[in-house]
Amino acid sequence: MRKKQIIPKRMKLGELLILKGKLSPETLYELLQIQKTTSQSLGNILIQQGILTKAELNQTLSEQLGIPQIHLRKGLVDPAIVHLLAKEKALQFNVIPMFRVGNVLILATSDPHDFFKHDTIAKLTGHEIELVLTRKGDIRKAIDECYQDDVAMDEVMTSIEESELTLVESAGEAAVSEIAQMAEGSPVINLANLILLKAIRRNASDIHIEPQPDKFRVRARVDGLLYELMNHSMERHAAVVSRLKVMANLDISQRRIPQDGRIQVTLEGRLIDLRFSSMPGFYGEKVVLRILDQSKSILDVNTLGFEPDVLKRFKQLLRRSYGLILVCGPTGSGKTTTLYSGVSMLNTMEKNIVAIEDPVEYQLWGINQIPVKVSIGLTFAKILKHTLRQDPDVILVGEIRDRETAEIAIQASLTGHLVLSTLHTNDSPSAITRLLEMGIAPYLVSSALLAAIGQRLVRSICPHCPTDFYPPKEVLGELGLDPSQQIRFSRGKGCRECLDSGFKGRTGIHELVENDGELQQIILTSPTIDKLKAYLKSRDHRTLQTIGYQKVIDGLTTLEEVQRATSVDIT
Repeated sequence: MRKKQIIPKRMKLGELLILKGKLSPETLYELLQIQKTTSQSLGNILIQQGILTKAELNQTLSEQLGIPQIHLRKGLVDPAIVHLLAKEKALQFNVIPMFRVGNVLILATSDPHDFFKHDTIAKLTGHEIELVLTRKGDIRKAIDECYQDDVAMDEVMTSIEESELTLVESAGEAAVSEIAQMAEGSPVINLANLILLKAIRRNASDIHIEPQPDKFRVRARVDGLLYELMNHSMERHAAVVSRLKVMANLDISQRRIPQDGRIQVTLEGRLIDLRFSSMPGFYGEKVVLRILDQSKSILDVNTLGFEPDVLKRFKQLLRRSYGLILVCGPTGSGKTTTLYSGVSMLNTMEKNIVAIEDPVEYQLWGINQIPVKVSIGLTFAKILKHTLRQDPDVILVGEIRDRETAEIAIQASLTGHLVLSTLHTNDSPSAITRLLEMGIAPYLVSSALLAAIGQRLVRSICPHCPTDFYPPKEVLGELGLDPSQQIRFSRGKGCRECLDSGFKGRTGIHELVENDGELQQIILTSPTIDKLKAYLKSRDHRTLQTIGYQKVIDGLTTLEEVQRATSVDIT
């Protein structure tokens, strides 16, 4: 019997092929010259030249590195283990976790030489990595199968205990349509609960359920950006939507018009509000659920990311007995949270605080909250008129949308009331010109306005995976720093805690324009936005971008994140 050939573990691929009689030294030299000019791997060149097949190359690599070669097939991959590595990373690196033995993760790869990639996976998963070699196409097929949530759906459903997520407000009698009956079935209830559980546990602010031609996609907005949670077959879509409508006490037979509702659930002792909104589309109803977790709504102005000097001035303004304070920015920039935090600071027994909102997002103890109901004529302006007869000290107006609301808010601020509201403008100077464009007299704006705060939300660098780097000189110059200096910046590498994004949580950047005597005189002239900005520049006013750059220097966020947030134009 022929003895098995003993192969040195560190022998190079070309040397091994010569030893096995697959190559001559002259041919290897020619192939290495091709490798120098094309930068391809030797393995790819061997396949292109017809010297080895893919199967033969994998067998040779297996022998060279002492890594077992397998045929990846269904049943070899533990579905409970694959999610140690995010699907996006599995696709990017073309690998798939197979199973785990203690702290050792068995990883299938088609490129065993990419040590940097495997080290990265070890850091992301927190496991030691042991490689097995398989074909690239088999890995891609396994990724598509094993990361698909419809696979092993029964196992997923039975793992959800009903006690984890409980509906607070139940609907009335169940409808008798076929879809309604399906929506009352346990698998669909569990699937709806699974969607809510996944999103809430990832600290999402919104859930998007979107029908496609052959499936429906579920995405969650985490720290301002959408991430895919799961996909499911379209057969389940109508039932899931109907189940959510039952939870929101809406008409499940009506699918041709938009519907809005509210769901309350308890999860692990926490009360969570979900605002339901459906919209009919070409492939079916799209549903968006806004998640309002009361336990995480820490309404404290000290935690919003204000610069110390801006925070001090903002608190001083809130203690004024009358006047108008506006918070400006696009949708999703945290304006309402800033207002809520402000009135929470003022919420004492001696003050009567009235909040007019559309809708009421957070329930605040001790504050009189009134929801806008346009369908019955309860607009911001109408409620605000009647609020003035309720002896208020502080009035919060959710948003100034029209001239009538603006006029009443300004009149209220001039007659002994502190009024806080929001305005959709790009920055704080634009709040002045927006009021003037609405037709408010310059002398009223000049007299009533205390200050305008422009704000944005930027993602914070993940505290679990920070890494330092030295930025290019041109970046230092853009930030107003000396390009000759060696300054270390921070960014996140990406880990399980931050969904491999490098960011976790958000912080605010705020610019404050306070209406002093000189600015009051300028407002009386109905200035253009350019004139206002020129005046503020002469006063060394710090813009949203310059304040954001300071957070980059402080290691709280990244330059790209500040530029993304401050480039939003909503005019």
